[in-house]
Amino acid sequence: MKLPMLSFEEALARLESAAEPPTATETLDLAAAHGRVLAADLRSSLFVPPHDNSGMDGYAVRCADVPADGTRLPVSQRIPAGSVGSRLAPGSAARIFTGAPIPAGADAVVMQEDCRADGESVVIGRQPAAGDFVRHKGDDIRAGDVVLPAGTRLGPAEIGQAASIGIARVPVYRRLRVAVLSTGDELTEPGEPLPPGGIYNSNRFMLRAAIERIGCEVSDGGIVADTFESTRQALRAAAAGHDLIVTSGGVSMGEEDHVKPAVEAEGELTMWKIAVKPGKPLSFGRVVDAAFVGLPGNPVSALVTFLTLVRPYLLRRCGVRDVATAALQLPAGFAWNTGARREFLRVRVDAAGHLERFANQESSVLTSCVWADGLASVPPESRVSVGDPLPYVAFSELLG
Repeated sequence: MKLPMLSFEEALARLESAAEPPTATETLDLAAAHGRVLAADLRSSLFVPPHDNSGMDGYAVRCADVPADGTRLPVSQRIPAGSVGSRLAPGSAARIFTGAPIPAGADAVVMQEDCRADGESVVIGRQPAAGDFVRHKGDDIRAGDVVLPAGTRLGPAEIGQAASIGIARVPVYRRLRVAVLSTGDELTEPGEPLPPGGIYNSNRFMLRAAIERIGCEVSDGGIVADTFESTRQALRAAAAGHDLIVTSGGVSMGEEDHVKPAVEAEGELTMWKIAVKPGKPLSFGRVVDAAFVGLPGNPVSALVTFLTLVRPYLLRRCGVRDVATAALQLPAGFAWNTGARREFLRVRVDAAGHLERFANQESSVLTSCVWADGLASVPPESRVSVGDPLPYVAFSELLG
């Protein structure tokens, strides 16, 4: 069956709709959960902070006892963090440290930089207002709050928040199992002598790193020989025990491109060819019970289509709730015209906040992705002039 060429938007919508959410879960210690995806809401059983506490090292006072700058008060107690003081005696101050509970009766803290200790007393140099430097109970989290919804990727801040409500173990989705295959008799592994006509296999290592960074469990199937039977056999073997197969190369229509017929022999293709540049020959389908993604062989095409189209699909398969990337509208520092396909230009932001374009935008020039700090998206049939706003997404956003 001949499949139509899809626009970028159509392809993205189809991939996202085909991304079945995971069902298998496991429970991990919090220390082992970095990068994993929550499989259930985390709800707090307590208030954070659990009591009113001091936001500064200083002195806890009653505002009514400090009618003017320079008021002298006796220091009636000392409250370090981790201890609980007694009710503040009227007309006195309590020496208090950051995080320590505010003693009953006090309604403000004066930071120590505004005070002068004088024997058993303190001179308050600045008249406080009620609530100064007091962190109130539940300012951050209230008991019963959902602090992290299901589908959240657990980064350092999220892990810290789970710990802050006393949670030691978290339910997470099982890692997506991905098999990576490279095709092409011209490919040579790094470290080996480069034969005549050969090129080093960059895609294998680049894609594995990108997929692992998302949080998937990757199996490396190595290089597949350029024959129909070898390709078919490799795909069938990869389908066993994996949720997804990712290949690079061999998805065009040349005599040595065997991936498409091999996939159709072992399953089906539902998408083939996208109106994007770089990366037109991207395919999607199924091999036995595993999903299949065929990326272009040129390294820039492989990386750009992976980041813009396959990454959102993978995140959804991993259970991530929000897979959208935040695009900035930044002015172009160059002129550019596009043809019938949407183009993703390798660019970086200059000191003035304008987008600077790498000179050589060929799909084989991986240096452009090293030089750039992100991608600018230009719609088809567009004429870009200097100063025109373009949607820009940083690689740090796409690889996070």
